[in-house]
Amino acid sequence: MNLANLTTSEFLEGIFANNVAIVSKAITIVESTKPEHRIIANEIISGCISKKQESIRIGITGVPGAGKSTFIELFGGMLTKLGKKVAVLTVDPSSSRTKGSILGDKTRMEELVKNPNAYIRPSASGSSLGGVTRKTRESIVILEAAGFNCILIETIGVGQSETAVHDMVDFFLLLKLAGAGDELQGIKRGIIEMADAIVITKADGDNIQRTKLAKMEFARALHMFPPKENGWTPEVLTCSALENRGLNEVWELIDNYCKNMQSSGFFTTNRQQQNENWLIQYLEQELLSEFYHHPKTKDMLPQLKKEVISGNTSPFLAAEKLLKALKEQ
Repeated sequence: MNLANLTTSEFLEGIFANNVAIVSKAITIVESTKPEHRIIANEIISGCISKKQESIRIGITGVPGAGKSTFIELFGGMLTKLGKKVAVLTVDPSSSRTKGSILGDKTRMEELVKNPNAYIRPSASGSSLGGVTRKTRESIVILEAAGFNCILIETIGVGQSETAVHDMVDFFLLLKLAGAGDELQGIKRGIIEMADAIVITKADGDNIQRTKLAKMEFARALHMFPPKENGWTPEVLTCSALENRGLNEVWELIDNYCKNMQSSGFFTTNRQQQNENWLIQYLEQELLSEFYHHPKTKDMLPQLKKEVISGNTSPFLAAEKLLKALKEQ
């Protein structure tokens, strides 16, 4: 089959049949910024949304060095042994200068990438907030339609804003290192408030005692935060990917959380709220795209930029002129 010229129906047929090559091509199409890809991308997403699939979406974040990739590889492998079909969406930071990205997660997850019940999709973060690609939501929809029922989303975890991934998952997992000194105080409160569980990684060897102390510290810290809207009390666990310990306990906690949220109705309500957020964010993105691609504003922008830089006009007046031109059209 020639993947270059697939119709929408062929894309959907391949996705529903879990044809990995077609799934990858579909995600590439929805990630594309080319105007000619937008129509078929929207048709693919519409077709995939109509195919209901029960799934669990798990966001995983943590500072660099916390062992996110190692954790995800072993955790994903364990889930496949439990009969889950696992998809991993990883986001690599893009250079603000060259726009390039290493996209090395498939290299770091050597075993999981060979697992027939797992799929790994690295994507460049681009300029998106919090290191979550603009089309991550659409990728989730495609993967669920393809039969993946456990979606793991790894964020960069450097503190820009993890709100983006938190708003598209069912469970938000924060990985922490013991004895790291918590130098990143600026991001600590916000991310911990969002976390449904904290896992202290690398609980092995000489690090075991430090891990126990860190667990007590974070457990005490969690009591200082107001109760979550859904009534859930976040827990602190420890694990060692090196010794393959603690991963079962992490999954049991996530599974228990999802069952509780489903029985209370919060699981469904949360997904509905996320869909509403998706609508608003998509509208904002499309309006911004329309502004930059509109012939009138596109022509005016370079000259107005020069006037702002030279000080001949204010940024606010320049913006007003551009918006006025757009409205007139």
